[in-house]
Amino acid sequence: MTDGPDPAGPVPDGSSSDYSLSEDRLADDGPDDTVGGVTADGPEPEEMYPGGPEVEVELRPQRRLRIWQLAPIVGLAAVGSLMFAFPLAFDFGDSGAVIAMLGLLICSCAAGWGMMAARRVGYTWPGLPPRGSGRRPDWRVVLGYVLLVAVAVVLAVWRVARLR
Repeated sequence: MTDGPDPAGPVPDGSSSDYSLSEDRLADDGPDDTVGGVTADGPEPEEMYPGGPEVEVELRPQRRLRIWQLAPIVGLAAVGSLMFAFPLAFDFGDSGAVIAMLGLLICSCAAGWGMMAARRVGYTWPGLPPRGSGRRPDWRVVLGYVLLVAVAVVLAVWRVARLR
């Protein structure tokens, strides 16, 4: 029928078969007639799961902060806050302001570390969109957080400055 090589290859007796499809040969894309339009190629769903219906299980672990992640953050925050509070509460002489500022710095580092760890497991600040959602944060919420941090820093610096 067509010129070219035979896709079936040579026949065992050495001659080449022709392209015409016979009744007993399959077409290139499978059988032409199937009962009900589907071929039976495996067990029924009831045979595969004799114990009942399938149960979907989440393979990824839950995204939450573990104790080994929280312990150093909490410890650093506690040390920093104590270093900030004790010079303010008791008279430490001239070095009190330096120790208090160092404590404030350590406490701020612990807060930043905690925020980054929380962000990594998917937690967000109230009012801000989740990470990767594509939504922009509301400018009023961001402004409120910036003002809150600015007031805390101004009060801390003012209190430490009063030690001198």
